[in-house]
Amino acid sequence: MADPLPLNTPGAPGPRHRDAIEQIKQALGDKGWSQDPSVLAPLLVDTRDYYHGKAAILARPETTEQVAEVLKICHEAGIPVTPQGGNTSRVGSATPDESGAQVLLSLARMNRVLEIDPVDYTMTVEAGCVLQDVQNKAAAADRLFPLSLGAEGSCMIGGNIASNAGGINVLRYGNTRDLVLGLEVVTADGQIWNGLRRLRKDNTGYDLKHLFIGSEGTLGVITKAVLKLFPLPKEKATALCALRDLDACLELLTRARAASGDALSSFELLAGITLNFAYRHIDTAKRALGEEYDWQVLLEFSGLEAGDMMNQAMETLLEQAFEDGLVIDAVIAQSEQQRADIWFLREAIVEAQLKEGASIKHDVSVPVSRVPEFIRRSNAALEEMIEGVRPYPFGHVGDGNIHYNVSPPVGASDAEFVAWKERINETVHRITADLEGSISAEHGVGQLKRDELPLYKSALELEMMRKVKQALDPIGLMNPGKVLKDG
Repeated sequence: MADPLPLNTPGAPGPRHRDAIEQIKQALGDKGWSQDPSVLAPLLVDTRDYYHGKAAILARPETTEQVAEVLKICHEAGIPVTPQGGNTSRVGSATPDESGAQVLLSLARMNRVLEIDPVDYTMTVEAGCVLQDVQNKAAAADRLFPLSLGAEGSCMIGGNIASNAGGINVLRYGNTRDLVLGLEVVTADGQIWNGLRRLRKDNTGYDLKHLFIGSEGTLGVITKAVLKLFPLPKEKATALCALRDLDACLELLTRARAASGDALSSFELLAGITLNFAYRHIDTAKRALGEEYDWQVLLEFSGLEAGDMMNQAMETLLEQAFEDGLVIDAVIAQSEQQRADIWFLREAIVEAQLKEGASIKHDVSVPVSRVPEFIRRSNAALEEMIEGVRPYPFGHVGDGNIHYNVSPPVGASDAEFVAWKERINETVHRITADLEGSISAEHGVGQLKRDELPLYKSALELEMMRKVKQALDPIGLMNPGKVLKDG
């Protein structure tokens, strides 16, 4: 077993590295690798254009055995490996460093759905399956795979698992961690762990799969997974509501869960500014309510039987909420097209903020009951710090996850505003921690929040995390520089 290559020394990598790269080429065959700069270029930058890296080779294995061979070669030669799925990470988890020595390991060719068992309500897939394809395959079998997020047309299930992705249905179905029954993983030294179990109950010791879920590729490479499926909803009721005030969202959330028999699948809070930006910048965004409001909620009930039960429940909920003053305006989708138009607004607010100029983004969570307090405190702190700043909060209030984005004052230059980034992040994250929250709700840590982690994790937590890392990746070759600081 070799020590890691001295990546920062002049002249590295040397002959040992070159020999290992040649072995990888031979192991994968002509279609399994590339060193073409035009092929690698889009894979060496993250989605936010924060991080740019280099790689000695792009490895594109087609089987678990090929993944294992690549990791064995890298382990023996001391070559670091950056695993990559759809390259949709929001925190730089899938971008290699700038040394040019790392192997970029893409799972894109491992994209088969291996089995759907409608009786067990399970689906076994390879890690390179695109999330939307997994959803569609499940639906074709009259089943639901509920993980749903903005990048579902390009993100891959292995990356979803490695980052413990969230999305719009966590309120009802849970995070990705709750949707995985079993995993197959290649360890840092190239061994294959077959944990592809379909069991709902298995109490035979440590549940090892949970070490790899959310590990961001720092402990091993997920190659296959057994996913949980659910009954496919036969009726959906979708509404957009204007709230009396921010606090009304909590009461409406409680009532919605009760009114639907806990069939509430989504509950998305939208600050008025977010929809105003969408209507201003996105031509295809259709105004759903006639007036502008400070706070709106997009909510959806999903019923398992065809009919009108969910729509009736939605109508009853909103009528009572209107009478009680919680809701001051609302629209219920009357067709699938109207439902799609309402959901498009939720997606449009992300693009619309980009068109407005620079923004500073946060992916935080707090206890659901403290969401209004978090928003008010953060708004007040930033408005005191920067005159005219425009907070842009939205997100999955049903599970306490708010994407607390911030836009600059009107007329401010992007450069002026970005100069405030560190102070804004510190302020928002301090308030989050004070409310017993997390600075990363669903995007992970990656490179973006790695250096902040020690400020919000106890010394004991970090020590235990390092011990896990040391046990599974003793020479530190798996996705180095992500999650935990080196050393």
